[in-house]
Amino acid sequence: MNTPPSPPGAGRTDGSSVQIGALVPLTRPGWVQAGQHLLAGLELAVHEVNNVGGILGRPLELVVRDTAADPQRAAAAVDELAHLGVAAVVGEYHSVVARAAAARADALGMPFLCSSAVLDALTEQPTEWVARLSPPQSRGWQVYADFLLGAGHRRIAVAAQPSVYWATGTRILRDYLAPRGGTVIELDMTVLTPTAVCDELVDNRATALLLLVGHPEPAVPIVKSVRSDQRLAEITIGAPAGQPEFAEWATSLGDDGAAIPFLRYLPERLGPLGARVETALRERLAEAPSFVAFEGYDTITVLADVLRSHGADRARTAESWPRVAVEGTRGQIQFSRTPGISVWQWASPPIQVVDRDPAEPDRFRVLHAG
Repeated sequence: MNTPPSPPGAGRTDGSSVQIGALVPLTRPGWVQAGQHLLAGLELAVHEVNNVGGILGRPLELVVRDTAADPQRAAAAVDELAHLGVAAVVGEYHSVVARAAAARADALGMPFLCSSAVLDALTEQPTEWVARLSPPQSRGWQVYADFLLGAGHRRIAVAAQPSVYWATGTRILRDYLAPRGGTVIELDMTVLTPTAVCDELVDNRATALLLLVGHPEPAVPIVKSVRSDQRLAEITIGAPAGQPEFAEWATSLGDDGAAIPFLRYLPERLGPLGARVETALRERLAEAPSFVAFEGYDTITVLADVLRSHGADRARTAESWPRVAVEGTRGQIQFSRTPGISVWQWASPPIQVVDRDPAEPDRFRVLHAG
């Protein structure tokens, strides 16, 4: 028999904890700062859930595993967490890693609420076990393509490394831009140096260069090389994957890191919940929280609501995705089936194109909203 929930503010829990597995990149080559922000959001929400009585009187507990951006490590972690008896798995930032985790969760019958990865095909086949908060890559990158077209760009170069994520992004851009008069020029970063990239941009008369590469290498050297080349004084550098979101970008590049548009998933204005959470995250992180921290917080908010309604049974959690209706930090969260997307998808997360203000690099300017 379930213990009735404690009244708000009671802060009491009893019995064994409800364990949630959390997949987070916390060491290189993972994007460590993204992992830290994701974990901060997850932990803050768990703390708040437990302050009001936990899950039907039981404390919520995160069991954290570092994926280090390694798909095999993530899949093994899902196996381990399933064996430990967690009620669900959450998290992950890197799309290729989340895809491996989602496949394993689907195979094991483990609910997985993906916080921050965007590959459309998160699983090969449609699954009932996986839901996602971040927008699919096709939607976000089409918003970014609209921004490029609106800014007058028609010859767009992409400096790309080999990866399903970057290749998919390139294809989305090409398919969207081609019928609208845009051309995508691919620059293979397995063979080009940053200096050679500059020569290619001049030769191809590109007006924009998109960084479909890892950070800090080779993104930082490419930016420095382009910014110092007088032939490219007018070129726009862009980073749709969001590299400039994090403070280490500004630390690495200084003024060179400003005016580089990227995608982030925040509304134009945070509501009361979002504003309160922003303050708490800022204290926890000792810096401005990224959109990834809000994704982490919203993940636990959604999952706690599901667990309170249906208990910690895995099958009942997965069955509840289409009935979710939760107020998150960035809007009302509901999951639906979206054509071409294999998982339960939050249909309307906010999407912005922003950059760092050259006059004040710690301040972000909203350039476009989708």
